Amino acid sequence: MTLVSPAKAGPETASAPPRRRTARRAAGLVASLGVLLAIAAASIAIGAKPIPLDQVWHGLFHYTGSDTDVVIRDVRLPRTILGVLVGVGLGLAGAVIQALTRNPLADPGLLGLNAGASAAVVSAISFLGITSLTGYVWFAFLGTAVVSVLVYALGGSRSATPVRLALAGMAVYAALYGYVNAVELLDTAALDKMRFWTVGSLASANMTVVRQVAPFLLVGAVLAVALGRSLNAVALGDDTARALGSNLNRTRALSMVAVTLLCGAATAACGPIAFVGLIVPHLVRALTGPDMRWILPYAAVLSPVLLLGADVIGRLVTRPAELQVGVVTTFVGGPLFIFLVRRRRMAQL
Repeated sequence: MTLVSPAKAGPETASAPPRRRTARRAAGLVASLGVLLAIAAASIAIGAKPIPLDQVWHGLFHYTGSDTDVVIRDVRLPRTILGVLVGVGLGLAGAVIQALTRNPLADPGLLGLNAGASAAVVSAISFLGITSLTGYVWFAFLGTAVVSVLVYALGGSRSATPVRLALAGMAVYAALYGYVNAVELLDTAALDKMRFWTVGSLASANMTVVRQVAPFLLVGAVLAVALGRSLNAVALGDDTARALGSNLNRTRALSMVAVTLLCGAATAACGPIAFVGLIVPHLVRALTGPDMRWILPYAAVLSPVLLLGADVIGRLVTRPAELQVGVVTTFVGGPLFIFLVRRRRMAQL
């Protein structure tokens, strides 16, 4: 039997747990991708008219122009692609905001971004007469961008702190939703047109909308993932982050840019969808630990799973009609959010 000295065995033994942990995280991420592919297939196959998987394959790769192929290519495929893109955007935006504010129960609404999109859309409908979804997209994105700059300025700009950003966001949120409610009460036509958009839905998805929002979501996703290491430093506190050489002002500014791109494009395409950006990053943290370099990829994969899963459930429960995805995520996310809050309070006692 060969004996190994402690001096030689030490480094390998010390490095074994991190390696095993990394392997488990990587395996979990691959498994999550498999679940996402399965949910995406279900999203294409399930609807008012169920389509067998062999016909789904035929419609995707051997298009002949039949009625089933048209439903797959022109209706369900764009809806599924948009669901994946929006899920990625909401999940990453939620994870970045939770890291930026050091609040594991924060979401894009905390910074008033959804309110900015809603205010811009209701203004476009009421004052400019815009009625098409492709017209909403750009106004919703503009509203989100303007609010992100406003919140960052009110939060102190270069001297911004998590608390200041959260307080500024909630103040802007309250003011803008007061404006939205006032316009809807005074203009019933705007209320009728806003009702469908504000619920949050994938039902009106088409490839035109996908092409419009995809570049913003992709750029925002790359930027968010690239900020993983810097957000780890932010989570340690301002003093520690500065001691480690992190540029907090740059990190916060780039984080706001990423959140604006992600949340703005996602909200513009589907309306404000609640709880996806809040629940998924919080649950992912329990699987991966606090390392943002893992939280962000997991959130990018599992958030579309939740969103598409909710969309499929909405098509099943009231077939041949459907519940909008924003309604389903609220039903699922509300009780889960209460559970998370109660568990967090119990842990602090």
